[in-house]
Amino acid sequence: MAAEHVDVLIVGAGLSGVGVASHLRRRLPGKTFTILEARGALGGTWDLFRYPGVRSDSDMFTLGYAHKPWTRPKSISDGAAIRDYIAETAREEGITERIRFHHRVVSAEWSTPDARWTVTAERSDTGEVAVFTCSFLLACTGYYRYEHGYTPEFPGIERFGGTVVHPQLWPEDLDYTGKKVVVIGSGATAVTLVPSMAGTAEHVTMLQRSPSYVLTLGARDPIADALRKWLPARVAYPVIRWKNVLTATLFYQLSRRRPELVKDLLRKDAVRRLPAGYEVDKHFKPKYDPWDQRVCFVPDGDLFRALRKGTASIATDRIATFTETGIELESGATLDADVVVTATGLDVLMLGGMALSVDGEKVDPADHVAYKGMMLGGVPNAALAIGYTNASWTLKVDLTAQYVCRLLAHMDAEGLRVVTPKEPDASVERVPFLDLQAGYVKRAESRLPAQAARAPWRLRQNYPADVRTLRYGPVDDEVEFSR
Repeated sequence: MAAEHVDVLIVGAGLSGVGVASHLRRRLPGKTFTILEARGALGGTWDLFRYPGVRSDSDMFTLGYAHKPWTRPKSISDGAAIRDYIAETAREEGITERIRFHHRVVSAEWSTPDARWTVTAERSDTGEVAVFTCSFLLACTGYYRYEHGYTPEFPGIERFGGTVVHPQLWPEDLDYTGKKVVVIGSGATAVTLVPSMAGTAEHVTMLQRSPSYVLTLGARDPIADALRKWLPARVAYPVIRWKNVLTATLFYQLSRRRPELVKDLLRKDAVRRLPAGYEVDKHFKPKYDPWDQRVCFVPDGDLFRALRKGTASIATDRIATFTETGIELESGATLDADVVVTATGLDVLMLGGMALSVDGEKVDPADHVAYKGMMLGGVPNAALAIGYTNASWTLKVDLTAQYVCRLLAHMDAEGLRVVTPKEPDASVERVPFLDLQAGYVKRAESRLPAQAARAPWRLRQNYPADVRTLRYGPVDDEVEFSR
């Protein structure tokens, strides 16, 4: 089968893939590229997730692209608006026609003699196999499995007579009007679902084993509104973006350095928003420090509002067993339910599940060290776009795209064809790739690459610092080039 060749092959047409392609179009207009997308539509996460209330978990002025101002009213935006924003960007940048839908990449094989990747994709629409070759491979697949989320084994769940649904695979025809709903979980998805369903269901209970930190943000940003009123969008947008970057960075650094202070501030905010006498410490006081796991943001305090109205409640307990009509808890209490939503997390999957090999040798990401949070030591001409865990995803993806464009431009100028990060000596301490204690991260540690304890093998959770390194720092540190 004749293989189609491009300079850069991008895997994934979500927020990351379209963003990376935009940078290529703008910075390296002479490069050819194609995007392979496993699904039948662009948007990635924002096209896949259709559960009630799905929205951004950070502000859109930083989750949006640096080159494409976010002009919609809400800073915390719904999934449909984000999906439209991605599609609009793809149209404006001439990217849409470069996307091959229904192409699920199954393998990528590097050949040193040819200095290129051979990528094999299966077409879900026709069942055919498509083969591509490329000089540089860019995986914009995120790090979770699209086919299904994570659901633990619940005792007795087979006896339950109601409906069980995972948010990642939300049925279009699910009607929960006037029904009793239990949402299992306490993360960003759960705190989104509960207030969104509470206005329609008879009652919604958020069942959590342990609490998460919850912080109220305004769905609209009044400072941004004022700046956009008086300044052109191209001027206002970077100002708003940096204002939000610095605010988020300050909050994160304060959380890590003065955790007790931040705990106290979050508790006081919760007390102010909850009914008098509410068991705040039982339901809103985690055992870990802020940003050991992601802080959950709720727009305009909608979760607290539902709790005040009584249309929603929280149960902090463990499941003993499902029954025919609901859930029995270890405390002996019972929760009646017609619908149970298992908002229990993601199932991590690196590189979209594609099998990598270099000169016939299988590449397991878990055996490698990540270079600058975007490449794997010993793996040539390949990068992966992984966003921040403590800030907007796109901030890091933008920097990754800018760095890759600088790297490719440097190679072209010097007549170089191959770049390979030189993995650090085994004596250098290894640390986890993702600096989070969240369940989905802990479950997947053995499948993730490591980091080393020093630059450039350490991913910083600090956007201003990464701007210096990735936008302006050298592209030839601890890598090996070849012609």
